[in-house]
Amino acid sequence: MSETDKLQVRDNRTPTIKGVQKAALLMVALDVETAAEVFKFLDTADVEMISAEISQVKNTPSNVVDQVLTEFYNMVTAREYMLEGGIEYAQAILEKSFGINKAIEIIEKVKNLTTLKGFDVLKKADSTQLINFLNKEHPQTIALILSHLSPDQTASALKEMPEDLRVEVAYRIATLGKVSPQTLKRIEKVVDEMAGLTMSQSISKLGGPQALASILNRSSISMSKEVLEKIEEIDSTVAVEVQRLMLLFEDLIHMHDKDLQKVLQNIERKDLVLALKTADERLKNKIFSNMSERASDLIKEELQYMGMVKLKEVEAAQARIMEVVKTMEENGEISLNIRGSMEDIYV
Repeated sequence: MSETDKLQVRDNRTPTIKGVQKAALLMVALDVETAAEVFKFLDTADVEMISAEISQVKNTPSNVVDQVLTEFYNMVTAREYMLEGGIEYAQAILEKSFGINKAIEIIEKVKNLTTLKGFDVLKKADSTQLINFLNKEHPQTIALILSHLSPDQTASALKEMPEDLRVEVAYRIATLGKVSPQTLKRIEKVVDEMAGLTMSQSISKLGGPQALASILNRSSISMSKEVLEKIEEIDSTVAVEVQRLMLLFEDLIHMHDKDLQKVLQNIERKDLVLALKTADERLKNKIFSNMSERASDLIKEELQYMGMVKLKEVEAAQARIMEVVKTMEENGEISLNIRGSMEDIYV
């Protein structure tokens, strides 16, 4: 009997369902927009695995779907209780609802699935709280902890640091790679002091140039330049890689219309046509809406009759456009909305 067939058992027994199958059933039960939002927070490998499972799910008994939804709801509820008052508090509340055995089962599932539980509370701290807590720690420890937080939160924390510490922590974030369970264990005590929870022993992929690029994209331009200049003095290769990742062609979707119009006036039409070859419809519509009807019609026609082109040619055209964007931003001609800072607000 195949795994899909097992989900279609229609007797009084509850079939055994693998984790990926539960995830697939949960995605199917959600509306398309919500499921799509959930996918944005998953690794590509997980999305592919869940998508493959979704394609195989059919004629699933309603009691099986209800079981998965109930389990998910119970675990989310338990996790909220744990964040509110700790494991003992969560278990006491759950015991009143489900009894001791079911409560323990739910708590254990939450503990096993949350790989770095201590960081949940850290994610609720503001930048001042974080720095007051972390300023006595080694830069490597600070980098490890900040790598588990959102780019926005990390950017705010970096802004609060003294210049020397900021640069060293930023560089360590950019050069983090595979982190062993032993290394994670060393920062367990640091996180526990603030979060009151423990970390698992799994190996995590942390940091890297992309992580620092995301953080700096949400920082002020002056701070981003300062950090990159200092990192270049330490390791020019890392600095170049971070700078390359900081702005993507897709980021144009977040630009204010009047700034995008200025950019469109300063780029080559052939570059724009090539760059739009792989762009999604939302970005295309954004760009077309900021051009004259005649100009947009011409580009749409060129795209329609364009044959196969090499991907590296498309990427090169996008890179040239983003160089124009970066130059215009540096000259104060435009402002990038993706930074989310006060200097991007129009009045």
